[in-house]
Amino acid sequence: MEHESLRFPDVPRAELESTINDLISQAQRVLTAQGRLRALLQAYRAVIEELDLDRVLSRIVEAGATLVGAGYAALGVIDSRGQLERFIHVGIPPEQVDLIGHLPQGRGLLGAVIDAGATIRLERLGDDPRSVGFPEHHPPMDGFLGVPVRVRDQIFGNLYLTEPQAGAFTEEDQELIESLAVAAGIAIENARLYDEARRQERLSTALSEVRAALLSPDTVDVFGVVAERVASVVPVELVMIVVPMDSDHEMRVDAARGPDAERLARIVLPADSTPGRAMSSGGLITDEAWAIPDRGIELGPTAAVPLMTAGRPIGALCVSRSPGGGAFTHPELSAISEFAAQAGIAVTLAWARQDRERLEVVEERSRIARDLHDHVIQRLFATGLGLQALASSDPAHAVELDERVGEIDAAITDIRTAIFALRGRGTATVLARHRLLDVVSELAPALISTPRITFTGPVDLILRESLADDVVAVVRESLANVARHANAETSEVIVLVTDSEVAVSIEDDGDGVDPDAIGKGGTGNLAQRAAGRGGTYTLERRAVRGTRAQWRVPIPG
Repeated sequence: MEHESLRFPDVPRAELESTINDLISQAQRVLTAQGRLRALLQAYRAVIEELDLDRVLSRIVEAGATLVGAGYAALGVIDSRGQLERFIHVGIPPEQVDLIGHLPQGRGLLGAVIDAGATIRLERLGDDPRSVGFPEHHPPMDGFLGVPVRVRDQIFGNLYLTEPQAGAFTEEDQELIESLAVAAGIAIENARLYDEARRQERLSTALSEVRAALLSPDTVDVFGVVAERVASVVPVELVMIVVPMDSDHEMRVDAARGPDAERLARIVLPADSTPGRAMSSGGLITDEAWAIPDRGIELGPTAAVPLMTAGRPIGALCVSRSPGGGAFTHPELSAISEFAAQAGIAVTLAWARQDRERLEVVEERSRIARDLHDHVIQRLFATGLGLQALASSDPAHAVELDERVGEIDAAITDIRTAIFALRGRGTATVLARHRLLDVVSELAPALISTPRITFTGPVDLILRESLADDVVAVVRESLANVARHANAETSEVIVLVTDSEVAVSIEDDGDGVDPDAIGKGGTGNLAQRAAGRGGTYTLERRAVRGTRAQWRVPIPG
């Protein structure tokens, strides 16, 4: 009996086997559910443990594809207009991505998920009427699952999955991806907060460095300091500080930092350029792309914001990324605007410091001039009188003594000239001459050689106020035209002031003037300035080579 096997009736035995099979199936389903739950927990960990936003987005896409066995997965980030701003994807080889070309624009089923703000699950993607097909070289895709990713109450983007290994996405797959989307929203919010904290830290550091540098007595290039520091706040390829010119329709690059900085230094830009529009509007301006044809430079996303002092724009801060670079995000634009606002205050303080230092120099020069006049000249004059008296009493040495007296008179003349210069540098009487020299120095880097400038007549006495402004505008506009169009090796500026008129002549040995350009743009403004004073403006080819611009106006009174 001990080796006798148990025997069961056929019917109870069949029921037992059925029950055992059911238990095994349930156990397998439990094991499968536990495995997917573990995979979901691993996906949670992979997504939440990152703080860098770009890596978080990549982890979300990779975790979603692994979790439901999808052949392709992507995350479309939505901008404030409800359009796809970024598209992070996995599954398609890079070389095939290059063949496809541009990334999705948010139409078809991708746009349907954006518009609906809810999950869309399809067994066959092509059977849905909202599908618009695929571009050339795009891999075929069948099953589709689109789930929105929310950050707080806003939709950040949508997670798209296609080509499930099981043939079709199940309701369980949808629940898993929706659960992952919740964790992804939390991870994205954490990454955003971390990114904003780091950006604010960089902003604070950059502004501190700007204030310290601008308040230092050794700092001369104020705008250069601002341009140098802004690149540490937001990743950009090129930074420019653009300032207005005397002409209302042009601006000049005062400082530039980046790979093309040397090519952009001191170039002239039209007022309708991106930085020009920022100054005229008084607010932030963004462009998807920007080109500077005069230098053959192509730029990608660009943002410009005015630099304000005392409620008026003194220039514009312009930052650009390389072509194809990512657009500036709202936090980045906010950081740029805040930097520009604080930098404008720092520039105002720096200029006030420089004005105070210049005033101190003027006062010191005035003191030196007084001392030279009241003491040195009087003593030399007394010495000269003594020598003349000695020459009268000693005829044998009269000739030699008279020579010495002549040298003393020449020294007195030189000292009086120095006194005039020392006193005049702080007044308007010599301002025109120095302003014109500054214009030549300012535009010299844009020319092949430094222009030669000649003054004849009482320039500093006659050129005052608005007349000086007109002459400065003539020289600036003419030299800017030479820099842009002439390809000249040499140029010369002649400022002649007579009893009856002021004549300004600018000549170069370049390609010559374009007849169609005469009377247009800046040259038209110069002609109007001359006509307003009863004078003339001519622009003509020289007999040998090059161009001659002449601006003549009578002296009032």
